[in-house]
Amino acid sequence: MVRTLCPYCGVGCGLEVVEGRVRGDRAHPSNQGMVCVKGATLMEAIDRDRLHTPMARARLDAPFRPISWETALGMLVDRLRTTLAEYGPEGICLYGSGQFLTEDYYVAQKLMKGCLGSNSFDANSRLCMSSSVSGYVQSFGADGPPCTYDDLEATDCAFVIGANAAECHPIVFNRLLRQRRANPAMRIVVVDPRPTETARQADLHLPIRPGTDIDLAHGIAHLLLRWDRLDRRFLEAHTSGFEAFAATVAHYPPETVARRCGITVDALEAVARLWAESGRVLTLWSMGINQSSEGTAKVRALINLHLLTGQIGKPGAGPFSLTGQPNAMGGREAGGLSHLLPGYRFIADAGHRAQVEAHWGLAPGSIAPQRGRTVWEMIEGLEAGEVGLFWVAATNPAVSLPDLERVRAALLRSPFTVVQDAYYPTETAEFAHLLLPAAQWGEKTGTMTNSERMVTLCQAFRDPPGEARPDWQIFAEVGRRLGFAAQFPWGSAAEVFDEYKALTGGRPCDMSGLDHALLAAGPRRWPSPAGGEADARLYTDLRFATPDGRARFAACHSRGLAEPPDDGYPFVLTTGRLYGHWHTQTRTGRIEKIRKLHPHPFIEIHPRDAAKLDLSEGEAVEVRSRRGVARFPARITAGIAPGVLFVPMHWGSLWAENAEANALTHPIACPDSGEPELKACAVALRRVSGA
Repeated sequence: MVRTLCPYCGVGCGLEVVEGRVRGDRAHPSNQGMVCVKGATLMEAIDRDRLHTPMARARLDAPFRPISWETALGMLVDRLRTTLAEYGPEGICLYGSGQFLTEDYYVAQKLMKGCLGSNSFDANSRLCMSSSVSGYVQSFGADGPPCTYDDLEATDCAFVIGANAAECHPIVFNRLLRQRRANPAMRIVVVDPRPTETARQADLHLPIRPGTDIDLAHGIAHLLLRWDRLDRRFLEAHTSGFEAFAATVAHYPPETVARRCGITVDALEAVARLWAESGRVLTLWSMGINQSSEGTAKVRALINLHLLTGQIGKPGAGPFSLTGQPNAMGGREAGGLSHLLPGYRFIADAGHRAQVEAHWGLAPGSIAPQRGRTVWEMIEGLEAGEVGLFWVAATNPAVSLPDLERVRAALLRSPFTVVQDAYYPTETAEFAHLLLPAAQWGEKTGTMTNSERMVTLCQAFRDPPGEARPDWQIFAEVGRRLGFAAQFPWGSAAEVFDEYKALTGGRPCDMSGLDHALLAAGPRRWPSPAGGEADARLYTDLRFATPDGRARFAACHSRGLAEPPDDGYPFVLTTGRLYGHWHTQTRTGRIEKIRKLHPHPFIEIHPRDAAKLDLSEGEAVEVRSRRGVARFPARITAGIAPGVLFVPMHWGSLWAENAEANALTHPIACPDSGEPELKACAVALRRVSGA
């Protein structure tokens, strides 16, 4: 029996692999033995459509030919050197993944930001969690969800907003339902434009209009201020910026907020009373908050409510982002976004750069002082001819990025694209010059950190197929061949972790007391300092990571959708996940049970809107935005508001024809987090006659 971690969502469920079968790990504190359909069917895709050997081609219209690792690495290193000479360091871009182990992330940072001098490493966490990162940093002074899953079983009121946890984080939601059964007085509030499975389980569902989350949060705050239901002692001793915040929410009276959100004043007052009367409120959010052009402001508007009522640093209370990917947290800790360095450090901070350079044995000034390109800026760099090498690892941007027609045109312009993946084909491999076979879940050992900061050792239980290699080993070998043998000396992932953890000592994400041997006995939550213990929850002493130790209120007005509907594009299209599928189906699309569970894409449309189009159930609908067009069979349901549509985001060109949600979405992003507004865009509909 081998213990490992599920490689899907950020719940971070412990798994046991026994004689080729997967089951939940009852000893793992995060899932306590529970497992969803994705985790239960993992083994069914592990050997299907694997990339076994490096492959290359000179042109995108030529077929791939198998090559040796020696040839592949020589080709990549030569290209890196040529690109450095012709474009400079920022002409090299690496786009990684929350599927990485923390060790993969760390070695990639050292290679890119330290040795190559390019800060243009970004990860697909930019598309899901970067708004939470910037929201936590701006409000508390440091990243990191302050809560734990134990708070699910200690809360009086769960305020779930922008998260369909029943389908996207099912084990977390099961624990929440279990708490309500044990404590019938506990309440679940769900805020979502759709009556999702999560909403159907709620005691109170607020179907607000897309883009009005800040209006709702400010409306709740307005009522709490009006009713004087504040924790004034906490406000005065532990926060700053309250006066400006109070002046802002004064502009959000109940009647105005109810009208903007499309709800009743009674519903708004009901949820505000729950905030006022509950001793322990736990806010849970995910992509519906983060994937927005005002994502950071939305996160901070939710944190404001906790500051207003002193709902933080105690059991059952706090602002708790539900991470999208299994190791998006580990990536943040290891510096895996283009503005970060390992140990929750920032590229813009000269002291932070110097600390990392010294740890890496590099000359002062080796790390460039300016942040690198976000993934969308990488696309813009390809368009402008400023990027000479685009390296993609463990992710599928030819499906997952917004405005896909523009993305594909940019990828066609790339002088040299490397795709490092476990599976072939993928939609992104269509644009590659060099394919590198990577080991995946179960084939490499390393760590991951889940949504509650629980660090789990994921132990390999089989060898990689063919010539596939762990990602960190590929990055390290490239570094050695570039002349940095001293920087990449490790013989195991355990040695990588030992070097990395030293950079976390004394930092908010302190893991200096951990190592692979300790984690083999069971997962541990950070902070885990060497020679000491820390509280499971953050900020229990009510001292925050800001210079003055106070949490900061945010005073920001709601701007609404970046692309609101108009006469030409009268509908708001929202996108999201389904229970069984994961991201772009690179793994789940190869599992027959899940394909039967979700056999085809669809578009949800209200009966009133369907009647205007003379549309019947299952008929084809053409959806057009300012950027692209797609077709879906109609699913007519009163479970979506008139004027709003829903499309699942999982289908790329490998799995369906002209059914890509991101052919329609736009790249307008939050100015603080760089996270695109993947959740909403304006579209028009047309019935496809006879289809």
